[in-house]
Amino acid sequence: MADLRLRRSVLYMPGSNQRALDKARELPADSLILDLEDAVAPEAKDLAREQVCAAVKSGGYGDRELIIRVNAPQTPWGEQDLKAAIEARPDAILMPKVSSTAVLEAIANRLEALDAPEDIDVWAMIETPAAILNIEKIAQARRTVPGSRLTCFVLGTNDLAKDTWAQLVKGRAPMMPWIMFALAAARANGLTILDGVFNDISDVDGCREECRQSRDLGFDGKTIIHPSQIEPANSCFAPSAEEVERAQKVIDAFDLEENARRGAIKVDGRMYERQHLGMMRRAVAWHEAIVAKGT
Repeated sequence: MADLRLRRSVLYMPGSNQRALDKARELPADSLILDLEDAVAPEAKDLAREQVCAAVKSGGYGDRELIIRVNAPQTPWGEQDLKAAIEARPDAILMPKVSSTAVLEAIANRLEALDAPEDIDVWAMIETPAAILNIEKIAQARRTVPGSRLTCFVLGTNDLAKDTWAQLVKGRAPMMPWIMFALAAARANGLTILDGVFNDISDVDGCREECRQSRDLGFDGKTIIHPSQIEPANSCFAPSAEEVERAQKVIDAFDLEENARRGAIKVDGRMYERQHLGMMRRAVAWHEAIVAKGT
């Protein structure tokens, strides 16, 4: 738990906007997705690739995790994006439209052929109906596909809505079965999973409410599209002072000699089983990582 990586706020930044790439160096987002795909018009793809890769190479982003979202391999820009991203050496490459294990097999083969450094991970956008239907096998690719490098799922809820005709309503009831299915697959296979974006950048309260829902559902963090959404994401994915205090009490109680052989104990009038210890330790570790980061 000591090396817990914070991904509370994962901000998309359009690769064609140099001002945004520069500004991102000062924003308190945990991670940045430097986008070559949806946020970039076709005529600006080459410029975006050049600017994003130059930004990653030049650094200055502190401890922010840097991810480059490339265009799909079958597009006119996909292969060039991949080669340039490998040379830039981000923390991860985000692949769009991962609908089957075949996509991950293909990217693994290309990374090997291009001698990609081993410390570049692969993240997968889960944004199609086919991806939801194949989600278990896609998640298992972390172990079943040689060289897959898969470490993270990113939900693309806008694309899911487009392809299924599901409405993006408050509470997201139409999407909840797909969301939870993807989350269960990620957790069963040791993957990080990030929630999709909240579109209304003028509705900070609405963003905060959806971030809170994301955390309650079990996500590691929220992908966001505007700096105004960083604070809601960071605060909602941080355990409260009360939660940290309670977690530490439970940990301390189980550490007492008289409780060494007990499977369940009572703390402040509430019963806790030993299996709850993992959750409590995670809350404390999460809090400590946030304090160390200072945001």
